[in-house]
Formats: sequence, structure tokens, C-alpha cells
Amino acid sequence: MSKSKIGPQTWMFPMPAVLVGATVEEKPNFMTAAWCQIAGHQPPMVAVAINKQRYTLKGIEVKKAFSINIPSTELVKKVDYCGIYSGKRKDKSRMFKVFYGAIETAPLIEECPVNLECELKHILELGSHNLIVGEIIETHVNNDCLTDKTVDIKKIDPLIYIPGTQNYHRLGDDIARAFNVGKE
Repeated sequence: MSKSKIGPQTWMFPMPAVLVGATVEEKPNFMTAAWCQIAGHQPPMVAVAINKQRYTLKGIEVKKAFSINIPSTELVKKVDYCGIYSGKRKDKSRMFKVFYGAIETAPLIEECPVNLECELKHILELGSHNLIVGEIIETHVNNDCLTDKTVDIKKIDPLIYIPGTQNYHRLGDDIARAFNVGKE
């Protein structure tokens, strides 16, 4: 098999399209991020890379808290809007029904089927972006996205971003059972 060298790229497939929430200048603000991933199990941690120029980053730094909101594919237009327009120029505080959990400065989006409340633990400067690491204090899941008290990814229908193509997608079919198919 032949391969082409294309230089260092940030292409990992797929990437979740999430809405990062923070209180900025005493108002909820949301930005779209695709560079977001679980970073630890005990304690549960999440990491998100945010460009240093982002308005939302200022709120995270000041309030030491943020949220990760997992939108369904139904929210694609609003997710894209939050990635196109800065909260510096557009007030996004009324775009969603906002609620708060244990952390009073981490705005959560009611329309998103999954919400993570996070306390800021670390900021790592990485060139153009800062890696924000937060401890997940609470996870909120819509009741209609549970099957037998377990999160049902098909009911969540999360929005997926594919770098390079700059397109949004949805998850496809199951192909094998994890921690099982490798035993064959």
C-alpha cells in the first residue's frame, strides 16, 4: 500500500461537535469546539482545546468553570452559528434555554441531550490554543436518551464534525462489540 506524506495535520476522525459554555461578563456564552475529549476516568476529566482569542476562554479563566454540552444533529444550525460568531459581537445568551446545576457559573443547555458541568483544573498553553482540562462534577442526560438507565448513543444522535471536509455528520451503524470482537 502506498501512502502520501501530507505534513502535520490535526485530522482525527471523527470529532464531536460540542458547545462549550462559560459565564462571560455575567452572561452565559457558548462556542462550538471539535477538539474535545475525555481525559481521565478517576476523577472524570475532560479536555478541550480553545483558541487563545476566543471570548469564551476569558469566562473560563475568570470563573474557573465551564460546561460541555453535547448537541443532537437537530441543533446543527445553532451549533454552526456558535462557531461562526463570537460572543464579543453577538449575544448568544438567549439562543438556548439555559439552566445551572451545582456550578452556578457553568451554563448548561437544556436542548442538548447531554451536559457536563466542569471545574477548571489546568490550562496548558499550546501555541495557538490553550488546552483546558476540567473535572466533570456532574453529568446531566435527558431521560428520553436512556435505555435501561444507560446512555443510549442512538437516542442522543450526537453531531459529529469531520475535519478536512468541513462537514457535520451523524454516527453510523454498530460494527462490532468492543472488548469482545478481538477475542475471536
